[in-house]
Amino acid sequence: MIISRNEAILLCKSFPGVVEDYPFGGDHAVMRHMANRKMFALICVRDETVWMNLKAEPEHVVAYQAKYASVVPAYHMNKKHWVSVILDGSIDSEALRKLVAESYALTAPRVRRLE
Repeated sequence: MIISRNEAILLCKSFPGVVEDYPFGGDHAVMRHMANRKMFALICVRDETVWMNLKAEPEHVVAYQAKYASVVPAYHMNKKHWVSVILDGSIDSEALRKLVAESYALTAPRVRRLE
């Protein structure tokens, strides 16, 4: 199933404490944690197809690229820690949600322990 830009934004907003931002202008949506303002997804349209940049564990990056044809080295991002997911219908919604959840968790605010 091909996922639209708005559906990608709604998927990101389904996680708690998420804000949608447009720091680059245009239609490049940056999805951030409200608490620490860290970005966990960048959503844009390239060649009439929606792309999402998502953070991933370095050891998962290569595995995701091997498993899913639509997961490629991150566009304009650190390729060790970020991937681009081309939302052309070749990745199922459950796998996409898992990738978004990982990115969300990796950029979430850290809880300080009082000792």
